[in-house]
Amino acid sequence: MKKVAILMLCAAAIFSLAGCKRAGKAGETAVSKKASGKAVRIGVIQLVEHAALDANYKGFVDGLAEEGFVNGENIKIDYQNAQGEQANCVTIAEKLINSKSKLIFAIATPAAQAVANLTKDIPILVSSVTDPESAKLVLKNTNPGTNVSGTSDLTPCEKQIDLLRKICPNATTVGMLYSSNEQNSYFQIALAKAACDKLGLKYIDGTVSNSNEIQQVTQSLCGKVDVIYTPTDNMIAAGMSLVSQVATENKIPTIVGEQGMVEAGGLATYGINYYELGKQTGAMAAKILRGEAKPADMPIQYMDPDKCELAINEEIAEKLGITIPDSL
Repeated sequence: MKKVAILMLCAAAIFSLAGCKRAGKAGETAVSKKASGKAVRIGVIQLVEHAALDANYKGFVDGLAEEGFVNGENIKIDYQNAQGEQANCVTIAEKLINSKSKLIFAIATPAAQAVANLTKDIPILVSSVTDPESAKLVLKNTNPGTNVSGTSDLTPCEKQIDLLRKICPNATTVGMLYSSNEQNSYFQIALAKAACDKLGLKYIDGTVSNSNEIQQVTQSLCGKVDVIYTPTDNMIAAGMSLVSQVATENKIPTIVGEQGMVEAGGLATYGINYYELGKQTGAMAAKILRGEAKPADMPIQYMDPDKCELAINEEIAEKLGITIPDSL
C-alpha cells in the first residue's frame, strides 16, 4: 500500500509539472505572437518637400503616437515623397495600394487625387487640401460618403488680404501668384480676389505651370503690381526663396499663405499651424484603425480660425523699408 501511495504521489507530481510546462508554453506563445505580430502598414504620399507639408507629416506621426499607434512598434509607416511630380504621385499611389496599406495618408491635393482615383476600398485621410469637395475627393465636406476624409488647410484668405492692406496701405494693385496645376490654389485665389474687391484693390494673375517658370513669372509682375499675394500653393511654397529674391530686389512685398513661406522669405502671413493640423488628422486615423469610424461618415475637419498665427519676417521688412504697424 505504501508503495502504491508513493507511486500515485509521484505520478501526480509529474502530471502537475507537465501541466505547468504546458501552461507556460501557452503563455509564451501568446506573448510571442503579440511580440512578433505584424505591425499595421500605413502608407504616406506627400506631394513635395516644403516647411508646411513637412510639419503636416510630423504632426500626423505624433498625433498617431499620442493615440497609442507608434511607428516601428504597432504600425509601420511607408513614407513616400513625389518631389512635386504628378507622375510620381500616381506611381507612389500604386505602390502603396499594392503593398496592402491598411490606411493611406495623402498630403496635398494632387497627391490625394492620385491615390483616391486608384482605390475605393482602402481608407484615405488627406490633409493640406483646401477644399476636398471641389477637388472631387468627397461627395460633401460635411458628409464625405467615400473612402476619403481628413483635414482642410483652408486659410483665412480675407484676413490675409486685410493684413496686406494694413502693411501696405498705399497698395492699389495686387499680383496673384499661384500654380495653374493646383485646384486648391484656384479656390483660395477666388476668395482672395473677393476680399480685394471689397477693399477696392485691383489684381493681376501670375500663374506658373512648373517650377522653372517661377522666376520669370514673378519678374513679370514687378513694375505692374505694388504687392504680391500667394496662397498655400505647393509649387510656390517650394520655390518661395526664389520668389522672395526677385520680389525683394524689386522692392515688392509678398503676403503669403503660411508661416513656412514667411521663413523662406515672404514678408508676412496670418495662417494656420500645419503641425497641429497633422496631429488632428492623426487622431482621425487612430479612430479608423481602432474600427471606431469610417471615412465616409467623418466630416472634413478644419482648424479653429482663432488659432491662426501672425508671422512677420522682420529681416525682409527692413530690406523693403517697411515699418510694421504697432497694431500688429
